[in-house]
Amino acid sequence: MQEHSPSHPTQRLKFGRIPVVDVWPVVGGGDFPAKAIPGEDIEVAATVFREGHDKIGATAVLFDPDGNPVQRARLTPGATGTDRWHGKIRPTGTGLWTFHIEGWGDNYATWRHNAEVKIAAGVDVDLMLTEGRQLLEQAGGQGGRPEENAQVLREAAAALADESLSVHERLAAGTSEEVLAAVRSHPIRSLVSPSKQYPILVEREQAGRGAWYEFFPRSEGAHYDPATGIWTSGDFTTAAERLPAVAAMGFDVIYLPPIHPIGEINRKGPNNTLTAGPGDPGSPWAIGSKDGGHDAIHPDLGGFEQFDAFVAAAEALGLEVALDLALQAAPDHPWATEHPEWFTTRVDGTIAYAENPPKKYQDIYPLNFDNDPRGLSEEVLRIVQLWISHGVKIFRVDNPHTKPVWFWEWLIGTVNREHPDVVFLAEAFTRPAMMHALGRAGFQQSYSYFTWRNTKDEIEEYFTEISHETAAFFRPNFFVNTPDILTEYLQYGGPAAFKIRAVLAATASPLWGVYAGYELYEHVARPGAEEYIDNEKYEYKARDFAAAEAEGRSLAPYLTRLNSIRRAHPALGDLGNLTVHRSTDPATVVYSKHKAHLPESHSGGRDTVVVVVNVDPHSARESTVSLDLAALGLRDEDYNDDGTFWVDDLLTGQSWRWGEHNYVRLDAHVEPAHVLHIRRSR
Repeated sequence: MQEHSPSHPTQRLKFGRIPVVDVWPVVGGGDFPAKAIPGEDIEVAATVFREGHDKIGATAVLFDPDGNPVQRARLTPGATGTDRWHGKIRPTGTGLWTFHIEGWGDNYATWRHNAEVKIAAGVDVDLMLTEGRQLLEQAGGQGGRPEENAQVLREAAAALADESLSVHERLAAGTSEEVLAAVRSHPIRSLVSPSKQYPILVEREQAGRGAWYEFFPRSEGAHYDPATGIWTSGDFTTAAERLPAVAAMGFDVIYLPPIHPIGEINRKGPNNTLTAGPGDPGSPWAIGSKDGGHDAIHPDLGGFEQFDAFVAAAEALGLEVALDLALQAAPDHPWATEHPEWFTTRVDGTIAYAENPPKKYQDIYPLNFDNDPRGLSEEVLRIVQLWISHGVKIFRVDNPHTKPVWFWEWLIGTVNREHPDVVFLAEAFTRPAMMHALGRAGFQQSYSYFTWRNTKDEIEEYFTEISHETAAFFRPNFFVNTPDILTEYLQYGGPAAFKIRAVLAATASPLWGVYAGYELYEHVARPGAEEYIDNEKYEYKARDFAAAEAEGRSLAPYLTRLNSIRRAHPALGDLGNLTVHRSTDPATVVYSKHKAHLPESHSGGRDTVVVVVNVDPHSARESTVSLDLAALGLRDEDYNDDGTFWVDDLLTGQSWRWGEHNYVRLDAHVEPAHVLHIRRSR
């Protein structure tokens, strides 16, 4: 008797009967789940092949959180010779879903190929017809196939056996369009070989879709008395008065910088100067004073009762409040005396302050997670849970890349186990490896380098990266500006630059955001810096939004239109469906987003948006735009008799007949962009 003989030749081997390798989306070999939101189309792919010349097929199977197979998506082959197969799956609810890819022998396609070749050559004619009859006969008699489908196969099998017909009539019956449709919908499979199952974490919609608006509560309602030179801070009550205008612009999230007490030791003055005057409020990110730390509210803003009322007012308008989680402390934060081990102490006995060369933050102590990781971690968890108890479900995390990745994996995992609807946004402008690791560790979304991608080549490369290379674990939130970031493009591009960046951000990513003042075209920088002069981080700023809009000096109506377009077009709500198209002009960017199989409420059941943007804010540009028609999901009925199709400009209301190649002229000073919806004929 032979020892160690396996029960089957393939037992414990890595390859199945039909090899399935390089499955996508798989994050960290399956150690981390891919990210998704309900209703999002997830691009899946795998390399599937077999020995010999027999035909194969591939299917993606999606399993719900209870382990039930709920969707089977037939994959289509990619470029010839690559053995790469692609398709889409769409989870419908939240939770931890899984999927696998099945490779299988395509019995019908194999027979059809052999039969057509051999019969044309007069080889094994009767054998080919008999094999086809048996194949279709057996498939037509198997359970699990709809009766109408099975009847098509049985009738074809009978025709293949009918010797009163000619050979070519019999073959034609076995390869008719009706038969092809029947086996497309329900393939005749053998040797089904599944890959491993891989996880997909499906989180609530705000984890992956939304328009953000940032303002400082202390500036909303702030008043300056020129007689005394003293500012009176705004508070949560006055800040709530701004909420209806934010909601009217179509934003979903109102993001607040830190609302905690601000340190007095080393407090910064205007424009980050080292000396603060008696009325200077200091940076909200310098957290902590005699009035408390991260679990307290700045006395000028009100107390928890006022904060709760602000959250309720926002919710009544359809807005969610996002709170800044800045894990750092002012020198007079209670932690500095109660827990000095939570900081880095220099050899001279002083606590190290924060630096981001050339910037220095003498008013901020960074935390050190190596001295007391358990104690510090539990304290942060307590703080997050406190704010969750006051209605906060979204946290914008300041500088997460300066803390250990393990900590975020632990904190977000711990919080989400009890509160799966809580969302964390990583404010991390750093090396890609760290930004991507934070996404894998659990951050639902992240700031991105979109802010500095301004040329056509930069934009096309970055849009391709975020939609096709990293979408499984990195959700970019395209903020057009922040209190710290005023790019040269906005400094010198005029109003057109503000429109251009808003269009790109609002249509390329399902997540985008603006910091207050963007709609007023605020663009004056502090000399020698890429940030605003009279930076609101260090002082109050009173803005008259209503007067600017009444006088036609506001971008608010444009932002409102963009957010309205986003809500009306599901194609803009997915990340991985972006396709870059060609244009002849070096400053004209063209991309599309397509989503199929929509609810009946959407005309045609499909949604396709084509965006054309002149990224030169100083001039008019002319270009020939060449579209990849296959990426647009067009069908025969969508075309006019002359081979064109209708597009409607969602910004201007104009309509044109378009085709594969189209002339475009965009004047940055009039309207720098087209946001085109492909009209479906039926």
